[in-house]
Parts: sequence; C-alpha cells; structure tokens
Amino acid sequence: MQLRKMMLVLTALGAMSGLMAGCGDDDTGGQGCTSNDDCAGTEICHPSAGVCVTTCESGSDCPDTAKTCAPLGGTSTQANTRICQCSTDVLCNGGTDSESTDLVCSDLDTVCVPKCDSNDDCGTGRVCDTASGQCEEDDTTGGTCTGTGQSTCQYGQFCSSGTCTEVPAPTCANFTPAQGGKQPVWTISDTGPIIYDITRTSWGTDSFCATGLTTVKARVRAYQPATGTATFPGQVSGLPGLFYVRVNGSQLDGIQTIRPSEYSTSNGGKNADFTMNFCVDSASTTLSIGLYFTDGNEICAQLNR
Repeated sequence: MQLRKMMLVLTALGAMSGLMAGCGDDDTGGQGCTSNDDCAGTEICHPSAGVCVTTCESGSDCPDTAKTCAPLGGTSTQANTRICQCSTDVLCNGGTDSESTDLVCSDLDTVCVPKCDSNDDCGTGRVCDTASGQCEEDDTTGGTCTGTGQSTCQYGQFCSSGTCTEVPAPTCANFTPAQGGKQPVWTISDTGPIIYDITRTSWGTDSFCATGLTTVKARVRAYQPATGTATFPGQVSGLPGLFYVRVNGSQLDGIQTIRPSEYSTSNGGKNADFTMNFCVDSASTTLSIGLYFTDGNEICAQLNR
C-alpha cells in the first residue's frame, strides 16, 4: 500500500513538471531580437520590426494574440516565410480580460511590438507617434538639405539641388524577370549602399574596349547610410558587391568596368564617385544599364549617344 501511494505521488509530480515545462512554450510576441538566434526554434527575427515572430503553415499554428498566418513579405531572404500576424492591439495584449497595454499591432509590419516612447525605439526611416505608440514611416521627401549623397535626407533619398529626393525605382528591362533579369528587391528598410545618380560623360573611342567597339562612360555616385559604420574602401579593388546587369539579364562584376584612377571617395568614405566603362557595338546609339549593390538598391539608366 505504501509503495502504491509513493507511485501516485511521483506520477502527480511528473504531471505537474510537464505542465510547468509547457509554460515556457508560450508565445514570445514582442520579444526584441537582432537575429534568428535570439528567438525560439519555431520563431524568426522580423527583419524590420526587430521582434521574434512565430512561423506557421496555417492559423492553427498561431497563438491567440496573432491568428493570421501570412507571408512575411518585403525583400529579405525570408520574404516567403509564413508568420503569425496580428489584427488588433487588444489581442496583442492578451484579449479583453487583460489589463496590459504595453504592446501594439504594428501598422507597418502587422506583428505585435512594444509601444514606442521616442524615435530611438523605431528602426531606420521610422518615427514614433507617441500618442499611439506606433512606429510610422518618416517621409521627409521635399525637405531641405545641403551637399550631395544622403546628407540629412532619409535613407533611400538623396540631396538634389538642396531638396531631399527619392532615389528612382528600377523600371528598365534589365531587371525584368521575363527577360531573364533580376527581380527588383530594394526597399527603404535595407541598409546597403545606395546608388543615386548615373550620368553619361562620353561615347566614343577609348583604350578600355577592344578594337572595333565603342566605349560608353558613365559617372556613378553612391552613398553608404549616414547611420552605422559602413564606408566605401579607399581603392576600387575593395568595392563590395557592385554588379552591372545587361538587358538580357546577365550580369558582370562592376569592378571590372572601373579604372582605379576613375574611382574616389569623400565625406569620410560615406560617398563614392566613379566612372564605369561599357563596351558596345560601334553602331549602337543607346545603352540601357542596370546597376545594384548587394543589400542596397537597384537603379536603371538609359544612355544615349
């Protein structure tokens, strides 16, 4: 009899242990992160919201706080990954019976995030609406600025004639998948170098190209984000991830089109100014080029003879 009582006690303790272990599997919505390593096994770190979110196949995989299962979207490598997305602030905080109001359902990312108190709580290109606790897009297009490059403009804009101007979107055939090109992937949430200006400087004979071909020269200007420590290298040989995309979709390492003497940096390495050389048939009168930096933007230019 004593042995049987002991077994019943152990069984009860085992059940309680299992329940306690299960408590650790609750949704961690709103938990801050910088990489997937900061999150649980079934979660990823949201690339723009900076919080752990649960991955899913359907709504039944999601917690009550965020019952919609939908693709992450955006431009990250996980864009097609399905995650649990929220619908209301009330559900993010545990429902109508909860007294908590610490979380909001992000208007931009549709995931539960902590309320912001200042712009410092929001990512690049976002500002805090302290009344709602929401991080919103900071649209400073049209604001005044000085100099060139990013200046005081938002990432993804550039200073043009004293006004913050949006970098043009890539719309040329070079980046059209039907032509074998690379699908445009740039959004303002990325943090790589931004190419903001391409200007044709000459169209004629130059020793850069083989005999019988014409050399088209284009001046390219780019900047590294004002925030962060990234700068352009002092020598063109160290230039990271610059690619030239042809109309047929094939691409060439951009460094191969730049002479060392036709590359320079300024503003402590935040700005780069270089000339790219393109070899075309001598009968050509137009050249469509597509350029992009890895993790930066894609941009098109139509150069005419």
